[in-house]
Amino acid sequence: MKYWQVIVVNALIFLALSGLFQNSFYVANIWIALVASLVLSVLNMAVKPILFLLSLPITILTLGLFSIVINASMLSLTSLIVGPGFQFRTFGTTILIAIILSFVNTFISSRIVVNR
Repeated sequence: MKYWQVIVVNALIFLALSGLFQNSFYVANIWIALVASLVLSVLNMAVKPILFLLSLPITILTLGLFSIVINASMLSLTSLIVGPGFQFRTFGTTILIAIILSFVNTFISSRIVVNR
């Protein structure tokens, strides 16, 4: 998928998940979801590779499962940057949202064919 398509898809996923997990995940509106998606993509490009390298030994020991914690950390950092319009109640909710977001993105990107 193209970059802006990913941003919009992530924003829609954020809105859907905030409706599904109403008591533990809050997104104020579509604009906040778009900003959060954009911030998350920037953090994934800038910060996530550094965190991945620093946590490589524990990621290997856990057979890659620690990458879920890294993804959840990126979502928590996004929440801190975006502010009160994008919040998680607990870190467990953040991990669950990270897992669902990864699965949905994988499913959607495998179904959409991009003409290059």
